[in-house]
Amino acid sequence: MQPFLPVGGRPRRVLAIGAHADDIEIGCGGALLTLLRAEPGVHVTWLILTAGGQRADEARASAEAFLADAGSFDLRIVGLRDGFLPYGPEAKEVFEELKGEVDPQLVFTHARSDLHQDHRLACELTWNTFRDHTILEYEVPKFDGDLGQPNVYIGLTEEVTREKLRLLHSHFPSQSGKHWFDDETFLGLMRLRGMEARCPERYAEAFYGRKIVLNLDGVA
Repeated sequence: MQPFLPVGGRPRRVLAIGAHADDIEIGCGGALLTLLRAEPGVHVTWLILTAGGQRADEARASAEAFLADAGSFDLRIVGLRDGFLPYGPEAKEVFEELKGEVDPQLVFTHARSDLHQDHRLACELTWNTFRDHTILEYEVPKFDGDLGQPNVYIGLTEEVTREKLRLLHSHFPSQSGKHWFDDETFLGLMRLRGMEARCPERYAEAFYGRKIVLNLDGVA
C-alpha cells in the first residue's frame, strides 16, 4: 500500500469521487482548496457518478471553480441514474475503466457508514478498485442523521471555509430550496469538526482513514 504522504509531504495525484453533483464539494471541498493552493502542479481526477441536465451543468461549473488552482484536472461526469447505483453493472464498469487510467496518491470518497445507497456503493467500489491506495472517506450531512466519529481532520482557514460556502451557493442553485442546503448546516459541521481537532482557525473537514500506512523514514 502506498504511504499516506509521498516523499515531499503532499500528494500530487488526487482522485475525488462523488455519487452526486455536489458531494465532493460538501465533503472535501475545503481540503481540496487548501491542498491546491499550497502545492502547485497537483493533478486531480474528479468523478461524478450521477448527473444529467442541469445537475451535470452545475457539477461541471462547480468542479472547474474548485479546481481553479490545480496544475491539471480530468473531470468525468457519468450519467448513471440517481438512487439506483446498486443495480446493474454500469457503476462497476466505470471504476474498472478508471483503475487502468489513474494511479492516485490520495483518494477522497464517501463514508462506508453513509445511509444513502448511492454513497455506500461509491465507497465500496472505491475500496474494491484502489486496494493499495490511501483512501479518506468524507461525510455528507443530510436528513438520515448518519454522522459518526471520524478519525482524520484537515484544518481549514476562515478564508477557505467562506470560499467553500460561496462556491457551493454559486454553483448549485437547483439545491437552494432543500431544507439542509444552507450555510448553517455546512458551517456548523465544519465548526464542530474544527472544535474536535482544536484547529487554530476553528474550522475543519473530517474523514475516516480506515487503513493508513505512514512513511516515517522518507523512503517511498
